[in-house]
This record gives sequence, C-alpha cells and structure tokens, in this order.
Amino acid sequence: MKHRLILAFLLLYCPLISLIAQREQKTINDGWRFYKGDITKAEESSFNDKDWEVVSIPHTWNTDAYTHKDYYKGKGWYRKTFSLPQSWKDKQIFLKFEAASKAAQVYINGQLVGEHRGGYTAFTFDATPYCSFTSPNVIAVCIDNGCIDIPPISGDFTFFGGIYRDVWLIATHKQHINLTNMASGGIFIQTPQVSGKEASLTIKGEIKNDAPVKSQVELEHTIITPNGDIQQKIKRTIRLNAGELYAFNDIAKTIINPQLWSPESPNLYKVETVIRDSKTKEIKDKVSHYTGFRWFRFDAAEGFFLNDKPYKLRGMCRHQDQKPYGVALLDETHRRDMLLMKDMGINFLRISHYPQDAAILEQCDKLGILAWEEIPVIDIVPDTDGYGDACEQNLHEMIRQHYNHPSVITWGYMNEILLVTQRRYKTEQELKPVLERTLTLANRLEKALKEEDPYRISTMAFHGSNSYNTVGLGEITDIVGWNLYQGWYGGTFSGFDRFLEDQHKKHPTHPMIVSEYGAGSDKRLHSLAPKSFDFSIEYQQAYLEHYIPVIEREKYIMGGTHWNFIDFSSALRDESMPRINNKGLVYADRTPKDVFYYYKSVFRKDIPVLHVASRDWDNRAGVQDGDNPVMQPVKIYTNLPEVELFMNGTSLGKKKSENYTVVYSVPFSTGEHMLRAVAVSKDGDWLEDGVRVRFLAIPLQFDKNSINGVELAINVGSNCFFAGEENNLVWLPDQPYVTGSWGYLPTKGQTENQTEGRTKNNTPGSTQTEIINTTDGPLFQTMQINPAGYRFDVPDGTYEVELLFTDIFRPTEKLAYQLSGEKEDMAVQENAFHIYMNGVRVEEAYSPGKAAGYFHATRKRFIVPANGDGVQVRLENVSGRSFLSGIKLRKLI
Repeated sequence: MKHRLILAFLLLYCPLISLIAQREQKTINDGWRFYKGDITKAEESSFNDKDWEVVSIPHTWNTDAYTHKDYYKGKGWYRKTFSLPQSWKDKQIFLKFEAASKAAQVYINGQLVGEHRGGYTAFTFDATPYCSFTSPNVIAVCIDNGCIDIPPISGDFTFFGGIYRDVWLIATHKQHINLTNMASGGIFIQTPQVSGKEASLTIKGEIKNDAPVKSQVELEHTIITPNGDIQQKIKRTIRLNAGELYAFNDIAKTIINPQLWSPESPNLYKVETVIRDSKTKEIKDKVSHYTGFRWFRFDAAEGFFLNDKPYKLRGMCRHQDQKPYGVALLDETHRRDMLLMKDMGINFLRISHYPQDAAILEQCDKLGILAWEEIPVIDIVPDTDGYGDACEQNLHEMIRQHYNHPSVITWGYMNEILLVTQRRYKTEQELKPVLERTLTLANRLEKALKEEDPYRISTMAFHGSNSYNTVGLGEITDIVGWNLYQGWYGGTFSGFDRFLEDQHKKHPTHPMIVSEYGAGSDKRLHSLAPKSFDFSIEYQQAYLEHYIPVIEREKYIMGGTHWNFIDFSSALRDESMPRINNKGLVYADRTPKDVFYYYKSVFRKDIPVLHVASRDWDNRAGVQDGDNPVMQPVKIYTNLPEVELFMNGTSLGKKKSENYTVVYSVPFSTGEHMLRAVAVSKDGDWLEDGVRVRFLAIPLQFDKNSINGVELAINVGSNCFFAGEENNLVWLPDQPYVTGSWGYLPTKGQTENQTEGRTKNNTPGSTQTEIINTTDGPLFQTMQINPAGYRFDVPDGTYEVELLFTDIFRPTEKLAYQLSGEKEDMAVQENAFHIYMNGVRVEEAYSPGKAAGYFHATRKRFIVPANGDGVQVRLENVSGRSFLSGIKLRKLI
C-alpha cells in the first residue's frame, strides 16, 4: 500500500516538478514610470521618479505625430521597480525587449546592462549579475528615436519612439538554450531538401552552461507532425565545460511523404527541444518551434511557384500603427489585421518597411500567408559613421529572430534607396560618392544575408526609375521589387503596363514583383469625373481596377503588394488628411473601404462575394434638373457573373459583371433609399447585400418654394463632392453658370496686367499643403484663381452668402513624398481684393493671408438682399491675385 501511494505521488507531482524546473517567462509590462526628455542620473536606483507619468507597455510617446508634423524625436526614460522570487536565486535571469525605438540603454540597479541600436528588432540581456534577491530591483531604460546613425533616417512613415512591444523577464536553469544569440529563439531549423515524396531537416543551435562546474546533459529533439503524432526523435549526450557555449548541428532522418505547407494547407510541424540532466533526468530547459516543408522558385518568365504549383503573389504591404494609439498595440490587434487580410484573400505579405511584432509572422505561418520581411534602409545611404554597421546588425537580428518561420520566403534590405538621393544630389560629381557607398552597403548586406540564410532569396524595392539598373543595384539581389505609381504621382494608368513590359524586355532573366502601387482616398471626397490626386474614393477605385488586371494577367509579374493595407501615420504628409498616408484599403480604425471588396472579389475563388460599394458614399447630393431624378453611379463588387439591383424594392434590372464590377446608373431623389443587390452563386445559393443611402437633390433652377431650407454649397475649383465631417453638409462640384441657374461666370477678357501676366481668370488652383484652422482641409485646398464671379438666379429675398478663402501663394518646402507634380504659384506681392455683392462693395482690400496667415482657412458671411436680379458675387483684384475656395448660399427671409 505504501509503495502504491509513493507511485501515485510521483505520477501526480513529477510533471509539476518538471514544469518548475523549466524556464519561466512572464511579461513585466505594468507599472512603469515615464519621462519624456533627457534627465541626469535617471539610471540610478535612488532616483526619485514619483512625479513621472505611470504607463503600461506597449507605450509610445509619439501620439503627437497624428497632429504635429514636427513630432517629438529625442530621448525618453522608463523606470520600473520589481522583485525576484527566491525560487529564482540559483537560476539565470534574462531581460528581453521585443522592440524599443530606436536606440536603448538598459540599466539595472544603476549598472549598465547593455545597449541596442535598432527600433524594430528584439534584444535580450543576461541580467543575472545585476539583480538582487534581498531588495527590490530597479530597471531604467533610456530610449532615443532621434538617432541619425540608425536606420531609418528617412521614410514616408512616422518613427515612433518608446518601448512599444512587450518586455519579458525569463528565468532558466544554468544549462539552457542560448537566449542571447541576437535575441533569437536559439534554435535554427533548416529544410534544405523538400519534395512531395521526402524532406530533410536539420536542427542547429547552442547550449550555454552558466554553471561554474562541468555538466553532462541529454539533448533531445522531438519532431511532431501537424496531426500531433511523433514523427521521430533525435537524442544525444553532451558534456559541457563550465561557462561553455556549445554549438550543435543535428540532422533528422529523411521524412517520407511530408505534409506540405501552403496557403491552402499551412501544415506546421513542431520541433520540441529538451535539455535534461543525464543522471537525474531533470528537465533543464525546453523550447518548441514550428517549421513547415515547402519549396519555391521565382521564374522570370513564368512567375512564382510553390511546391511546383504556380501562384500569383496576391499581397499587401502593412505598416504597424493605428490612430490614435500609434505603434503601442496589443498582440490581438496585430492578429486582427492578419485575419482581415486573410479574409480578403491575400497569400502574400510585405512586412514593410521593418520587422514587426512576432504575432505577424506567427499568423503568417498559421494562416498560410507567404512573407517578405525587410530592414528599414530607405531613401538614401548617409555618410554617417556607424550607419552601415547598424544596418548589418539589424539584418542579422531580423533573420535569426525569424529564421524558423516557413512563411518567410524573402529577406529585403533596401527600399527606394535612390529616391531622396536623386532629389538631393543633382550633379554627377555630387552623386558619385553617394552611389558608391550605396553599392558598397548593398553588396555588404547581400553577402551577410546569404551567409545567414542560404535557403531564402534576397530582394530590394526600387521606385520607378531605371537608374537602379544603370548604377548596378538591379543585379545584386535575386529578385527586384518595383514601387510604381503611374497615374498617381504623374503619368497615366497605361504607363504602368509600359514600364513593366519595358523592364521585362530589357531584363528577361530577372524576376520582378510590383512591391508597391496605390492611390490615396478620402471618404469625404467623391467625383463623377475623378482625376489624379483628387483623393476621391472613385479615383482610387479606378486606379486599382486598372492595376490588378495587369498584375493578374502577365505571367512575368510574380505578383503585387498593394501600398498600403491601412491608412497609416506619416507625420510629414499634408494632402487631404494631414499626418496620414491614406492609400489604405481599410481606414485607420480598420473599417474596410468599399474597394477592399474589389480585392476580395478578385482574390477569393473559394467563396462568393457580393458588395454594394456605396458604404463610403452613403451621404450623397446632386443637381436636379426639373422633376427628373438625379442619375448617379452605384458600383457593385462581385465575383459572380450576374447581379440584380433593387432600389426601394424596385428592380433596376440584371447586369453582367466585368472585371469583378457592375455599375448601375441609379435615379436618386431627395430622401433615404435602400439599395439591395441580389445574385446567385455557382452552387445555386442566393446572396444579397444592401446599403441605405441618404440623398439631397439640389435644384438646378430655384423658385420660391424649392429655395426654402436649402443650403447650396459649392466646392469651388473642384471636380469633387465634399461631405463635411462635423455637419454632413455636402458641397457640390463647381459648375459654370447657365441662365436661370447658378455657377461661376465666364471670363470677360480681363487683361494680363490685371493678373500680373501669370494667372488667367477662372483658373483652377490647388495645393497639397495642410490648411490650418479647419477640419475641412480638402474644401480649402482647391480654388478658382481670379474668378470672374458667381451668379445665383434665385427668388427675391434676403440671403446669407458665405465665402471660403485660403492664401496658398507663398514659398513652401516641398517634401520628397509630395510627388503630385503640382507647381504651386508663389506670391510676388500681397494678395488683396475687394468683395462685391450685387454690385455693392462689402469688403475693402481683403487679404486672407494678412488677416489669418498663409494656408489658414477663413470664412466670411454676408447678408445680401436679392431684388429682381438674384445674387451676384464678384472679386476685384487690388494687388496680387484673388481666389475663392468655396461659396455657400441660403435664404433667410
């Protein structure tokens, strides 16, 4: 009976003993104190931080980047007090930071533990010598996101500062898998030979003996199939000297008929590595890593192949922030993004432009999404000491930390590296040393990449300039990516096709991928005649509806990664949404834009897709001629062959889809309308999707009844409707005056002298610079310059007329990423003009720039009586030029 009790005790508690003996890991994210700025002696244990802000990790100090172009770049301090359990007294203690941007100095109890240079890779320090078990410990960390010798130093995104990923405290036995190999997992799994019939597998790594005496341990690897079965075990005995770092290289038996990893079947094998005491069999350390069996190739003529099956790489680029939180995001937030992209149907992700949270590649592995990961060497290679070393260090860290992810097929290390280079240095003499150090760094990084990982391929992304080939960068990597924006930053849609055809013709053996393409969109802007850089939802849709078929059609294009999945933080940008790059397929809050469903229709072959694409335009207005309805397009995205649209229960007929779209001309009138699309899947299932649209019809000709309650708002100089966020008022596109109606008046031959010989009457003007003192920026960014006037043929009465102005005519700095090609006129003298209402001067020599400042929004309202001849507005130049961004009229009496 006694022996049975002992046996029961051992069966019950031995697993618990083994668990306790293994490594322990926990986050220490709570209870940190933070100070923005530098401060002396903050690393000392006795420093008084009681007045510092209490924060939790993940944390960034740069939420200001959503509101200020000149966001804070500099130092910040973090401090935390913690105690260690006595059970850890004989263990090795490690401190791991998943990321801190850009540079970090870590102190424990006043002593410098270590430093790290790089804002997107993890770093781990052995904290054992610095820790106390008799009193609380103090961690102090100095972070600096203003360093100019650490990449990135330039880029179209915000360099958020802070400890913005998890911090871990780890305790291990004295004998353990090495944790300080560039913060990697310490195990490196290779699958050098894979086919559908058999696969090879090699497990490399290091064991560290931190004990002051010799030790004999057993090293055992267990390979577990995706079904949970043990495939095989590899076991051997190792004798470790005191303090030894022992490297191992274990080769598994050939794996027959491996379950392959693919986007459709992301089969993952698990490799469990255990270190045991040879005598007591006590587990000293245990780690698990996943791997997958797949092989791939890039064929310059035929495309990309995975496991000998052709795939078009249907991908996204992804930045890691979310307004208003910045990059301080929880793991589940990253996982949500991955699930959204998988639902859309992607099979490829460009993790741009830097390594991201571990949750991203974890989801790539599990969801079957191939990946391109890169370090942030962007725009230009500076002549700065230590920069190249930091780049190479970041590359080594990225590869080692993410080595075991089967989803990763390519490592990248430069993006648009000549973009700023060519804009900053114009002459051959200036360019030569910059190009030389760029080529030197590229070759250095290529060599380091191949030494780290001979089984994956290398890549760089180029902007749309053939200079990359002429200077020699195009021949360094295995494949090249092209960031192409024809039809957005100048040119036409067809320029995209021609550029790719030309590159393939000139370099037929070099595989290429479209690594970026995209157009900005702002939900407030809509157009029936969209044009480049108007930021209308409709132009983004038209742009992408051209690009995707080209990428899908041409075999020599490996695929494409749309720029960007999200509307992301780019603090230097102005445009229609200052501080935001709005090329995303989802808004910052991850609500999908309508065009998201175009991608889903193209990419998802396994499910039917039907989407009425008017969620982004559910608040509409239009000009109504008499009693006729206002005809406006309604688009439907679908992968089904035929769709029927109903408006308020009445069928508008059936239409065939083309390029995954169906467009109806829909008769709108004032009121709320229910639009419902119906289609039948190939399996005979009925699908439907619907959206409610609110519409306001504005009469082309007003009478005494139709004028009442109407606010006629005109987006002067613009082809776009604009819907204000605060009030939902829809401003109509500009239109010329027709007798009996309303609009801008034609030019009456104003002389060149009156316009300084530079700008003719009724000339549309625009700027991409941020407009201050308004949330309706796009409304003020377009205008008519030297307008001849506006006329409204309205009934007699008293009217309120509001005029919108902003003076954009002064020298401004143009950034590398404001690539619209626009040429902003600069003022020679102060702009001032008289304002007339029905021939009466109501404002004398008004100068918006003087009154409010350049690029500041101003609004002026006037009460105007109409007695038999409607309302006429005229601006008369006094000096410089006149301009008008908006005009709004409503009847008071």
